[in-house]
Amino acid sequence: MRQELLSLLEEKTGAVASVAGWLWQRGWAERNAGNISVRLDKGKQLSSHDQSKTPALALPKRFSTLAGSLLLVTGTNTRMRDVADLPRENILLIRINDEGDGYHILPRAEMTRLRPTSELATHLCIHEMLAAKRPDHSVVMHTHVTELIALTQIKDLCDEEKLNRTLLGMHPETSVFIPAGVGFVPYSLPGTIAIGEATVKALENHAVALWEKHGVFATGPEPEETFDMIDLLAKSASIWFLCRSAGYDPEGLSVSQLDGLTKLKF
Repeated sequence: MRQELLSLLEEKTGAVASVAGWLWQRGWAERNAGNISVRLDKGKQLSSHDQSKTPALALPKRFSTLAGSLLLVTGTNTRMRDVADLPRENILLIRINDEGDGYHILPRAEMTRLRPTSELATHLCIHEMLAAKRPDHSVVMHTHVTELIALTQIKDLCDEEKLNRTLLGMHPETSVFIPAGVGFVPYSLPGTIAIGEATVKALENHAVALWEKHGVFATGPEPEETFDMIDLLAKSASIWFLCRSAGYDPEGLSVSQLDGLTKLKF
């Protein structure tokens, strides 16, 4: 591999490891929960001769837009605390084959039988949309945010408009940095193409999608910025629950107050 690409791999691996530690510390990554992937467009500099000599592992559908792409992906059954401490042993480097219907695991010295996250299909569905429509977003992050999952246990909030009115109204920073709010994905079996496609639809106009009774998927240009959006949403949900637990219905920011925030520049 070219030195420039090797340096990029080291940089992104370190960033994923840092964020994995934050997810664990927040209590959003119980056991093997959560997964992260980073698309490296420089991976297309690799020829087919650079990839593993083993046959490509099949994908459930063809991802033509991602053909030839290189991705860093956390491994299945890995724990975020282990990704943080031993990133090279828990993060894979894969290359989508030139047909887009399979992938190769590129060997790294520390890896043995590690395989990509069970949510790989959803990650690739999202990356394909991002590569075509939002190419500056190369990170996809999934985690189990306790406060946000709890919101979707309340049937009245399992509505995208009501959910966003609640989250954006609780804290000015949320409205400033996530003005489009979140997309909502009704409960579906994880790890399938169906939920991957539903998540893509929810993310077409949002940077964060909330899976009912499960967790969140977020996209961003860097792992740290992607985490920041999730963190802000968790703060808003926490404020809402604190008010409710104190016996009050939170007032939230008014329409005029929210409108005023749109004029701020950061």
